[in-house]
Amino acid sequence: MTVAGQRSAARIAGTAFLWVAVVVVAFPLTLMAINSLKQHVAILDNPLALPTSFDISNYVTAWTAGNFTTGLINSLIISGSTVIITLVCASLAAYPLARQKIRFARLITLYFLGAVTVPIQLFIFPLFFIYAQLGLVSNSVATSFILAAVNLPLAILLLRTFVLNVPRELDDAAYMDGAKKWQVFFYVIVPLMRPGLVTVAIIVGLNAWNEYLITSTFQQSASSQTIMLSFLSMNNVILTDRGILMAGAAIIVVPIIIFFLVLQRLFIEGVTSGSVKG
Repeated sequence: MTVAGQRSAARIAGTAFLWVAVVVVAFPLTLMAINSLKQHVAILDNPLALPTSFDISNYVTAWTAGNFTTGLINSLIISGSTVIITLVCASLAAYPLARQKIRFARLITLYFLGAVTVPIQLFIFPLFFIYAQLGLVSNSVATSFILAAVNLPLAILLLRTFVLNVPRELDDAAYMDGAKKWQVFFYVIVPLMRPGLVTVAIIVGLNAWNEYLITSTFQQSASSQTIMLSFLSMNNVILTDRGILMAGAAIIVVPIIIFFLVLQRLFIEGVTSGSVKG
């Protein structure tokens, strides 16, 4: 086979693999959307059949039974706070790791790399004891600090890569103009790190939105439950109605899909532009 034929075959195989991946991902989402508009009896009869009418009663019942209004507000607070805390701390840590001559800098970087693999289960009980003593259980902002700490190692490693991609000549030019280190960071580095900040914000935001273990441990009151916990509480109330459960799942999944579709271009730009240096 010629080189052109090999490239053509590889392209066809790659395209076929991508279409298979799309079908595998889209099929359960499509099935969820279809069954969320059907009654429980119709789902049991044929879960693959299309709905005969556009009925949103399942969504209304799921929203009310799951108390999704409170859950949505708490999830937005926790996700937003986690993103802000992570971006501030990670950018402040990534800049000196990439620019300054710090003793044991490589060891610190390896520590962050190893921290990514440490399971949060090791710290749940001591953290809960401390939070209970301080009266911070069911405090959304306080819980955000735990989620931020979980995401910080990866965020620091990613942003460090983006700082390394910024030419040092820009720093030198700013210093020659009389800029101080904090001015170089805020006015030179941070604007050029924007793709990285967006990428980290998307990853951390999605992780915080989907988080279950930490939020179920620290958000214990009914008024502090996230949207994920609201769905699980609805699952206990309406266990037998599959249509309502599918509607509840759609309420959780659809905002994530919309959020990613809106920011996917920035996310892809951030991932590709941050993959040059390590």
